[in-house]
Amino acid sequence: MNKQLQVKELIKCGKDPSYFLKKYIKIQHPTKGLVKFNTYPFQDDCLKDFVDHRFNVILKSRQLGISTLSAAYAVWLAYFYKDKNILIIATKLAVAQNFIKKVKTAIRGLPSWMNLTEVIGSNKQGVEFSNGSQIKAVPTSDDAGRSEALSLLIIDEAAFIRNFDEIWMGLYSTLSTGGRSIVLSTPNGVGDKYHDLCTGAESGENEFNLIKLMWDVHPERDEKWFETETRNMSKKQIAQELMCDFAASGETFLAANDLENMALRVKTPIERWGPGMNVWVWKYSLSEHKYVISADVSRGDAADYSTFHVLDVNTGEQVAEYRGKVPPDQFAILLAEAGKRYNNALVCPENNTYGYAVVMKLSEIGYTNLYYKNEKDKLNALYTGNVQLSKIGFTTNAQSRGQILTKLEEVLRNNSVSFYSSRFIEELKTFVWKGQKAQAQKGKNDDLVMAAAIGVWLFDSDPKVNKQNVDLNKAMLDGFAVNRRPVANKKSPWGRFGWSQTNRPYPAGSGADSEDFDWLL
Repeated sequence: MNKQLQVKELIKCGKDPSYFLKKYIKIQHPTKGLVKFNTYPFQDDCLKDFVDHRFNVILKSRQLGISTLSAAYAVWLAYFYKDKNILIIATKLAVAQNFIKKVKTAIRGLPSWMNLTEVIGSNKQGVEFSNGSQIKAVPTSDDAGRSEALSLLIIDEAAFIRNFDEIWMGLYSTLSTGGRSIVLSTPNGVGDKYHDLCTGAESGENEFNLIKLMWDVHPERDEKWFETETRNMSKKQIAQELMCDFAASGETFLAANDLENMALRVKTPIERWGPGMNVWVWKYSLSEHKYVISADVSRGDAADYSTFHVLDVNTGEQVAEYRGKVPPDQFAILLAEAGKRYNNALVCPENNTYGYAVVMKLSEIGYTNLYYKNEKDKLNALYTGNVQLSKIGFTTNAQSRGQILTKLEEVLRNNSVSFYSSRFIEELKTFVWKGQKAQAQKGKNDDLVMAAAIGVWLFDSDPKVNKQNVDLNKAMLDGFAVNRRPVANKKSPWGRFGWSQTNRPYPAGSGADSEDFDWLL
């Protein structure tokens, strides 16, 4: 190739990264060794997006070669443009070093005449060029890239980076001078920063361009491949590795299909009232129905919310809900107001920390239908006026927390109680298992979840609240009752047997009259 053709070729490569990769880049294939990088159409589309969009977020299936594509794109950018500072952030050191190996493999495969720049520095974590550009890969850390002005930031497997939300806050400022970003990963549940970037890009709420790559974008994959590949995979693995399914890929407290079923039942409230109009109402009270209100209490000015659910004991459904930030004393007044609106409902706040202040205020304003674990404590308070505040409400500890959450999962899975709140569903999506404990993801809330757990525990397990037990007790008491209505008000059965007043089944004047046989009637 003469000099004139070389110049034309260099110009063409500098303008079109796809052409440069296909013609000159070589990659290490796991079985074939060193081969030409013959990109697939979906990879060409990715390269075009890298050029056309400043910020790209990639939601991908596994083994699509996107990390290799990103490494080759980084080589193109550093090789053809001066003073490009490219940083790759990986989940661990070995992954970062492997990324640089891909970069070096690509550089070594370039023809000798393509000497636009030279490698002047090289180690396991970076390559430096004579044109002022550099490519560096580092493992995740709280201060990764913070002090640098970046031309391109590539974040590999972002959904699996610990504290990615905090790291992103520091990294975003490094792109303020016009830098670009490629954030790529397979999904790992909902609620994290990577999930937020993807959903925000899809809805147009942020400046990212979403690239979604399902398993079947690869031209060599078909249904037979999918069946073979998934034969020994769990549902979670299939969702995470192949289907790009956020909900099913994480360790959520509730199974993905249960979350989807609950989402289908979400309804728009028919009324909103209270502070900030944050009490949502789906159904008004019915005079013959019983209601229970379960509450989770916060300080009122921090990250957590005070919440309550109103459950209809007769129908097993959520009829109202509150989520907001008010001081404990005002929250108590709000609970009392909700209780009055729902037939003097049984109110059961959590009595830990700030909950005690709520219990104290409820007692002070004279709301009497409060939950006592032991019925004798309630009777003692009613008849003697000696109210023991510590006996009121639900005490949450390690043991009781596990019990009520287990009951919540069972009730929601079996659809024993119908919830209509979109706020509640959103909290459930980010309520996940961390080891043996179910809790909200970092930066998320679980206040509605905990209030619901208390409510369904009372609804399904507590004999004083549970509808089935209440109806059974009523039926038993009715069976023991004696009805002594005068027989004169009823048609006597004796006439049916042809008995006259003179032919009675008992002697006249014996003192026995029809009232003694009233139980027969």
